[in-house]
Amino acid sequence: MSEAAVLEQWATHLSDVRGLSDNTVRAYLADLHSLLDHLDLSDESPAPRALADVLTTRALRGWLAALAEAGASRSTLARHTASARSFTEWAHGRGLLPSDPALQLLSPRPDQRLPEVLGHGEITRLLDRARQEAQDDAPQALRDWSALEMLYATGTRIAELCSLDLDSVMSSTQSLRVVGKGDKERVVPFGDPAAQALQAWMDRGRPRLWTPASGSALYLGARGGRVDQRIMRGALHRLTARAGVHDVAPHGLRHTAATHMLEGGADLRSVQELLGHASLQTTQRYTHVDSARLSAVYRQAHPRA
Repeated sequence: MSEAAVLEQWATHLSDVRGLSDNTVRAYLADLHSLLDHLDLSDESPAPRALADVLTTRALRGWLAALAEAGASRSTLARHTASARSFTEWAHGRGLLPSDPALQLLSPRPDQRLPEVLGHGEITRLLDRARQEAQDDAPQALRDWSALEMLYATGTRIAELCSLDLDSVMSSTQSLRVVGKGDKERVVPFGDPAAQALQAWMDRGRPRLWTPASGSALYLGARGGRVDQRIMRGALHRLTARAGVHDVAPHGLRHTAATHMLEGGADLRSVQELLGHASLQTTQRYTHVDSARLSAVYRQAHPRA
């Protein structure tokens, strides 16, 4: 079976059987292409070799070592390891490998570092800038204002935001019905500023970008289709520059939202539910971000500090 056919069948397994998102499937496939290139298993190689002959535990360790030497972070190595494990387990089950070579593979501990978080003043300047640029009622500016308000208000992932439909918005409860990783659904509330920006987009922005191809998508691109994640990332980068705040990616707004909720007194379980984390351990990463504030409060309040 050719490399292309194997990867196509594995991709189908990941999406249809395991229910992974399109983004996760693409990431896994990219990791496997890296592995197959390392093993020189390309269909165009001068002397193609069978997968079972070269995909060994030693080969996997050599691939990960090469990635590490090239500067890959621990988080990247952990994801590549997970991709390899998923593939070899599937390939062994399909009879493409006589055994599973990844069973003896140790997974590096992922980095616990978080993307840069905006302070309260910075997020205020960013969202104020987005609101000001929407004052001329340009459809894209109204969309960007609404989208950034919603990202910060709900802590949703950019993929989740771009996949929202009109019926994802529950106006009566001022909340969103969000479908996250593994097709798990959660309901996330949002506040008045996000509600006002959303209403402006719905009243004065979306109708001007709407086309018969728009369907039920909540946020639209310039041609009327569902807005692409890259468009929203670009909009955020431009707005951070014009607002004079640290440049962050959309995931940085998610981390900012989580950090500010914890600073405001939210408990970890609640933040876990809002963000859609499968494990509380993932949410606990945010607690160290607040340590500087805790130290400042201690120094100010404790008589023996």
